[in-house]
Amino acid sequence: MDRIDEESQTPAPPVTFTGRKTLVAAAVAVVLIAGALLIRPARTADDARPPEPSERAASAVGMGAPAAAVDLTALVADREKWLAAHPDDDASWAVLGSAYLEQARRTADSGWFPKAEQALKRSLEVRPAEKGNFDAMTGMGALANARRDFGTARKWGELVRAQAPKRWTAYPVLVDAYTGLGDYKAAQKAMELLLDMRPGLAAYVRASQVYRDRGWREDAVVAMEHAAGAAKAPAEKAYALFRLGELSWERGDAAEALRQYEGALRTDPAQAEALGGRARALAALGRGGEAVRDYRLALGRSAVPQLARELGELLDALGRGPEARAQYEALTTMVARDSRNGVDDVVLLGLYEADHGDPAAAVRSLSEEWSRHKSVQVADALGWALH
Repeated sequence: MDRIDEESQTPAPPVTFTGRKTLVAAAVAVVLIAGALLIRPARTADDARPPEPSERAASAVGMGAPAAAVDLTALVADREKWLAAHPDDDASWAVLGSAYLEQARRTADSGWFPKAEQALKRSLEVRPAEKGNFDAMTGMGALANARRDFGTARKWGELVRAQAPKRWTAYPVLVDAYTGLGDYKAAQKAMELLLDMRPGLAAYVRASQVYRDRGWREDAVVAMEHAAGAAKAPAEKAYALFRLGELSWERGDAAEALRQYEGALRTDPAQAEALGGRARALAALGRGGEAVRDYRLALGRSAVPQLARELGELLDALGRGPEARAQYEALTTMVARDSRNGVDDVVLLGLYEADHGDPAAAVRSLSEEWSRHKSVQVADALGWALH
């Protein structure tokens, strides 16, 4: 628990199980939600009861780790019920905002972002940033990263760091923000500080990300293997295995990527990210029919624009033009939804335009994006559009 006890004027609310199990699926991850948003459990030190679902989700979210769908649903329901009766509980508003963010990650539904923003801003109204509401400030930074507004994320992360340099939860936000802005030296420095302060899942995931961006692929794999070893729940382990699959895919080893994606799905069958990854690997291995099946299953669980684009291109390659066009139409609908919810999908849309629409328009939009975010992802997309 990183929330300073003396800052709390009243005991933290109890956490109870009020949610039902759902079949909420995971989505392509952009970022993990990090923040010290743990709820103090209403139990004594010698209470041997296992944690309830909402407590497990609160712990995972507070440690910057993925939460199981059923646990997350319970946490959201629990905090919403609590806050209906206690609207001035800034800590619970911050927890709820972070839980909404994790819902967005698992479902790829950007409609959760305005809800998260509203909850986090309410927390800051009750306890402003200048009074040390680090939970909500960190949550706002994580939200900005999820929307790919990396400049705003950097401001929130640096504000927390300026007020509390030893607060580890600021550093995952900073690593993601600096990476999105293309400031890889700053990202590496923030990652190294994070590893020193709090080695664990969140730190190892960020280390792998930094090493990958620097081209140190072996180090990236080792760091992600450490993340898998540090995982304490199936959802966490599945996420690390999915990321290992992504690293294998990027180095051109489709068979190894498939093995990692399938391992993730065995660990957490609700992992739509891994299902989409498996579809990609199957397509590369010439198993087009199975790939189409998995893409459709993944999109049924989480409407990820990138997966719609990949499925459309696979259908095109299989000579199924009308079905491909339906996927491209779905992609534009998803991007419009994301735009309404404050998400920057310029890179994805630029790549789509370069291949299937107006390359000149793609160059213009990606050039503007490059002026804001000088990351390798934007450079790669702009280079392709120019080509």
